[in-house]
Amino acid sequence: MEILKPGKKRDVPVIRQRATHIEVNAKSSELHKVIHLLEDPLTTDLKERHLFILKKLLNRNSNGFLLRELAGIARVLELCADKVKEHPEYLFILCEALKICRLPFLKERASDELSYAQGVTDFLSHMGCLMRICDAEVRQNVIESVKSFYNCVAHTHLLDSTDNPTKPKLQTHLSKSRFSNYSLRFQPTSPGYRLQLLELSDLPKTLLLSMAALENHSAIRPQLLQALQILSSSSDANCVSMLHARGAEMICLHMNEPDPSGQVLLLSSDILCNLLERGNKEEVSAQLISLDCVLSLKEAFSHVLQNASQQADLQLRNDLLMIITVIAENPNSALTESLFAQQLVHLITLTEDKSLSHLAHNLGLTYKNEDFKMKKMLLNLLIPLSKDLTALQLYEDERVMLTLLTYVKSPGVMSEHQPGARHWSSIQQEELQLQALVTLSSIAPLMLSDFMSYQGNNYLLLLLDWCVESGASYVHGFDGRYGRRNKKIQMLHCIRALRSVTSQGVEFVNQDLCDQGAIHQLLGILMQVEASSEEDDELAVEIMTEIQILFSTLCETDLHRKDLFGFEGAEMAIQFLRKGSGKFYSGLGHNKLILSTVDCVWSSIVGCYRTEDHFLEKEGAFLLLDLLSTSPRCLHGVVLSTLLDLCDNPNTLPHLLTWRDVTGQTAPRLLLQLWREEEEELDRDESALTFPSNAASLAVMEISENLRAKIYFIFSYLGFQELPGLSTEDYVTLSIVKRYLDFKVGEVWEEISREVRLENVWLFSDDEQALNNICKTSEDTARRVVAEQNKILEQRQKEDIRKETLFYTEMKSHRKQEALMAKSWDSYVSRTSSYKVLKEVKAQRESYSESTKPKVKDEEAVKRPTKHFIGHILAVESTGAKGPAGVRVKLGRTAIKEKTAT
Repeated sequence: MEILKPGKKRDVPVIRQRATHIEVNAKSSELHKVIHLLEDPLTTDLKERHLFILKKLLNRNSNGFLLRELAGIARVLELCADKVKEHPEYLFILCEALKICRLPFLKERASDELSYAQGVTDFLSHMGCLMRICDAEVRQNVIESVKSFYNCVAHTHLLDSTDNPTKPKLQTHLSKSRFSNYSLRFQPTSPGYRLQLLELSDLPKTLLLSMAALENHSAIRPQLLQALQILSSSSDANCVSMLHARGAEMICLHMNEPDPSGQVLLLSSDILCNLLERGNKEEVSAQLISLDCVLSLKEAFSHVLQNASQQADLQLRNDLLMIITVIAENPNSALTESLFAQQLVHLITLTEDKSLSHLAHNLGLTYKNEDFKMKKMLLNLLIPLSKDLTALQLYEDERVMLTLLTYVKSPGVMSEHQPGARHWSSIQQEELQLQALVTLSSIAPLMLSDFMSYQGNNYLLLLLDWCVESGASYVHGFDGRYGRRNKKIQMLHCIRALRSVTSQGVEFVNQDLCDQGAIHQLLGILMQVEASSEEDDELAVEIMTEIQILFSTLCETDLHRKDLFGFEGAEMAIQFLRKGSGKFYSGLGHNKLILSTVDCVWSSIVGCYRTEDHFLEKEGAFLLLDLLSTSPRCLHGVVLSTLLDLCDNPNTLPHLLTWRDVTGQTAPRLLLQLWREEEEELDRDESALTFPSNAASLAVMEISENLRAKIYFIFSYLGFQELPGLSTEDYVTLSIVKRYLDFKVGEVWEEISREVRLENVWLFSDDEQALNNICKTSEDTARRVVAEQNKILEQRQKEDIRKETLFYTEMKSHRKQEALMAKSWDSYVSRTSSYKVLKEVKAQRESYSESTKPKVKDEEAVKRPTKHFIGHILAVESTGAKGPAGVRVKLGRTAIKEKTAT
């Protein structure tokens, strides 16, 4: 025996690890023995023995179940659940085991969480299956365990029974030293571990399905709904699992059952809202559109509507209304069939004034914020309800259009109330007005007769005038992106409502609008918004875009309205075209504004010669060409179409021929460049394409898809000869443009021939010969164009050779001149720097002069005196420059007088 000295400790780690390993294996073996004891037919009736060993098992796991043992624990709980019917004593074991489940699971190693993940998932699924046991205490423990997953705080260490009141009493006999060793060996799992695996289990679905078994347990139903509310609000996966079990339908069908607690309806509404928010909205709607569900919602809504007094009741009412709105978006809903839609529409048309309706009498609006939200939601409900055509007759009977137009009145008119009467505030009135305008934009096109009978155009135009006159008001954010913006929000939605009714193309509606001076009024509003807004004002850009689209709709097919658009409209279009396409990709809506401007020119100016001439005088054609040269490809089609229609006016052609861009490029050259870009885009394999006999061929459809046809027709106006600013490449392209129609006809016949071959159609000899001749004609046209192009290229080549020869001739002449200058300089330097050379040069000059003198005819000519000058160098200076300029020479001259004869 070893004697330890003072201060020396026994080294025992190895012994402890072996003991732990042995103990763990022993405990695992013990769990298997318990399962065997419960399953063995020879011991299946030993109830007392079962209960003793099960209590011992639970006592051993009183601090939490081990991850590696959960599969065995699940089997034990399943066996106990099977024995409950005959032996209720096992209920105690189940309840105590479920209490332990509220504690975090324990792990021996960090890798256990991943290794035993599937076992944990199966265990959680089995927990939900315990809800099938017809015992209130077991079910309540299951529910409390699930709720504890979300309520418990992450444990950093395990507490003993005296500090943790949630632990079962079975653990009280554990010694302090044993508990200490236990907590050192095992650690709790991470806080979100169970929640992650719960999403993969069937627990949410199982809890939901257990609702059908709780019809006679009104005390447990609210607790179960509370657990489902927690599950649905915490995870999208839980919502999906619940929806797979038709959770929305089940919750809805049980929401009106007797409830002493008063919480079932509120919790059911919360769960449905969570399923809509975090689950699949379409699937929720599909489960709630049945007649039974709609009747259940109708009963719940009517009950809350008549009895709502507290804040929670008002919120519940609005939540139910939101769910009803989602159901109304499904055209197959039973809202109309159940008469629920009639009740809702009647509620919408109730004004805030006194009404004899029983529903209005019991409604009791308090003008609180929740009542205001309900009013807005009711107005919005009209939009999805209108998808059901049978609801339109209901709208007409309840005079929905008159109600909407009543809200459209200016707030000054809306706020006329009796003194002392309660009513909506001015801010709330404007919010309701905005919602009514949004609803009107959707409803009015479906009820044009009612809209016109109640003078809808007049209401909207008066509202526009009010928006212009009181533009400094403060409006809360009906749309969060706008914030504080005067009356532009009302103006925008008012214009959208006008555009929605005019877009239907009903003549008497559009004519009524124009008869009230809408074109002139809208032009004034447009220019006022443009002048008072900044370029980065997204709302102002949207308003201007909507007004221009409205002009296009009104004036496109009516010459008189184009004349009303007139010079003022042309000036407006010019002003917006001058902005160009620089902010096309700014993300503020300028791209839509540019498109609407060009479309406005096309629909409201082109076709009225008086307005066209004014547009051209203000350089409108130039601005369109500028836009064509600088804009993205997506704009080219509408700009070219506008220019093409504008070419019907003979005053347009001179503008097209005289235009130049900043680089000096002409309009014909720009058009040919666009043609070449289009040809680069056409890279399709059409050899295997077939078309039905009643469908247009690809060659025909291609005309409307690209710009080549438009470019060809513009050149047909301009002509194909004597066009300014074209290069050889442009002339080559122009030869193709000139034959565009011939090539297009050839493409159509080529497609016909290919279709005939692919479908094995037998032709008569005459038909076959005619088809061959047509195809040959197309080939001959192509060969002629190729020959013309080659001729152009040859002429270009000859011209290039001529220019090159002239260039080299000039270069040789220049080089020869440089050589002569260099030789002259060398001679000059040699003469001025050497007196001997100077004398030789002088002698040569005199000799040459004598040889070239004419013979003297008389003696007087011979005796005629001559004057001679002798020069000498005084100084030579260098200037640093090249050539003769680099030397500065100073010469002196001496006159020699001739001698007289003696």
